Order: sequence, then C-alpha cells, then structure tokens
Amino acid sequence: MSKVTFNNRNSVFTDALRAAANEYFASRNMKKTGNFQLHLKTVLILAGAVGLYLTLMLGQFPVWFSLILCYLFGMNLAFIGFNIMHDANHGSYSTKAWVNELFGLTMNALGSNAFIWRQKHNIIHHTYTNVDGIDDDIANLPFVRSCYSQPWNPMHRYQHLYMVPLYGLATILWVFYTDFTKYFNRKIHNTALQAMPLKEHLIFWFSKVMYLTFYVGLPIYVHGFLPWMVGFLVMHAGLGITMMTVFQLAHVVEEAEFDHVELDETKKIETEWAIHQIRTTCDFAVHNKVLTWFLGGLNFQVVHHLFPRVSHVHYPALQKIVEQTCKQFGVQYHKFPTFGAALRSHFRMMYQLGRG
Repeated sequence: MSKVTFNNRNSVFTDALRAAANEYFASRNMKKTGNFQLHLKTVLILAGAVGLYLTLMLGQFPVWFSLILCYLFGMNLAFIGFNIMHDANHGSYSTKAWVNELFGLTMNALGSNAFIWRQKHNIIHHTYTNVDGIDDDIANLPFVRSCYSQPWNPMHRYQHLYMVPLYGLATILWVFYTDFTKYFNRKIHNTALQAMPLKEHLIFWFSKVMYLTFYVGLPIYVHGFLPWMVGFLVMHAGLGITMMTVFQLAHVVEEAEFDHVELDETKKIETEWAIHQIRTTCDFAVHNKVLTWFLGGLNFQVVHHLFPRVSHVHYPALQKIVEQTCKQFGVQYHKFPTFGAALRSHFRMMYQLGRG
C-alpha cells in the first residue's frame, strides 16, 4: 500500500481555525452535533420516502406519472444520504453513539453498507482527498478520467457526454457490484479493508437480503417484472445522479487541486492537512438556504472536510470562520457563487480531461 503523510509540524493555520471554531461553540454553549432542526428534517425526509414507496407500491397511475414518482423517490433517498446517513456515519448526528450507529444504517437502506462506507469515506477520502492512487472517490477508471495523473484512453473524449447517465448507474453498482468487490477482496481501491466484526458481516448480508426483498421482490410481485425494472432504473437514476453530482462538484472541478502517489510509494505532502483539504475541495451556493436544506450542507464541502465531526446544521456559521481565517493566513479558499457555476466547472473539467 502507498503511504502519504502531511507536514503538520508547524500547524499554525490549523490551530487558529480550530480555536476560532471552538470559541464559536463555547461562547454559545452549543453542541457540535445535530439539533431539533436536524431531527425535524429527519422526520420529514423519512416520511417522504415511506410515503413515496407506499404510493408506488399501492397506487395505480399513468406510466408517465409513475416514472416521475420513481425519480422523486430516488432523489428523496439521496436526501436521506445527505442529511441523515452522512451526519450519523461521521458521528455528528447525535451525542449518543447508538443513535449515530442506528441512523448510520440508513446507508444500508439505500442499498450499500455503512461499515464499508465509513472506511471508504471517513478515513480514506477525508484523509487523502484527491490523492490519486488512494482516494477511492476519484478512482473511476476505465470509464471516467477524474484527474490528469490518470491514464487517458480514447473513450474519455466523450466522458462529458456520457458521465451523467453513468452517474445514474453508480448506485446500482454500489448495490450489486462494488460492495461485494470490496467485501470479498478486503480492499478499498489500494487500501486494505479493516477487519469486519461478526456483527458487521451479519448486518452486511441481512441488509442486502432486505434490500432485495423491498426493492426487488415485492415490487415484482405487485407490479410485474417489466414495470419494476423500468421503475427501478429510473429510481436509481434519481438517486445516483443526485448523489454523484453533488459529490463531484466539491472535488472534480477546475479550481480543486490533485495529488498523486504510486502504489507502494511513501510520499510527504508539504502542507498542513487542513490546507490540503482547502486546496482540494470547493464550496458552492453557500447562500442558497433551500439547496443547503436538501443537500444536508454538502454545498459546504470545505467546511465539512475541516470539521467532519460537526453536524451540517452548523456549517453556514463555520463557513464565515473558515473564509475569514483563510484571508488572515493568505490561504486560497475556493467558493462557487451558485450551483450552476460549480456544475459548469465540473463539465469543463471533464471535457478537458477527455482531451488527453
């Protein structure tokens, strides 16, 4: 395996940033975890998912309307991932570990696995953000070239055209392929998967069976194979395109930086870890409250990467602290004014990478 370290010996920027954030919470006697605002959002989003599922299962509608409902159901599942699963698996949903563990299992309800996600996302992606060779989030070859250090092939000329349909298939691959590849190979990209306790093995298989029961077996029994298959693909298009687009806008854009490490190479990045996070991550549409509500604050990705164990309900306040501290230390902070601006940058980036 590769080994990457950061130059944290003179971490004055990191210390100043943490001190300012800690002072913010201490002066307001405020916990860093979720609050009533998050708990109410949880009820609304989960109720929406259950309502859409039952409506699709029990209702009889014109085909066009059913497909709209399937796509909205997929988007609603993405909102569960953004708002509930993400905070819970970072330990920021609640001060109680069992509550975080319980709501972290919403990842399994989306078809994937919370244990594998925590290592892939919390440990690997958050530590080695945009480091090609380690970060699994940018390891999308051979179909998508995500940074310039990755090998090019002629297919990539068209990646800016086919990437959105491919995003729509991403979560289907989670369910039926990538989870099992990581599980049986005991590896996430080039990093060994931590040993899974017996409980996690049981959860892995039980949740896969439950997923097949509620998302495959019952719908086929009620509506038949062909209607299920079309609806299932449309639902995952809503889920996959929504989730993948939001995550890509934070890291695979023109303003974000990348690094690279060869297999078995030992490398030292000559910046503090916090500065590496800022260089490789971008915020977008931070003043759009509606978008922030639905995306679980993931338009504040810089803030999230710097404070991964703080709930997203606090990100708007912390964003001001981050931006101010960056100005104080002369660190360039990347921020797109709108969702559209970030999306255009992502498409331009994918187009340029496709040129070879």
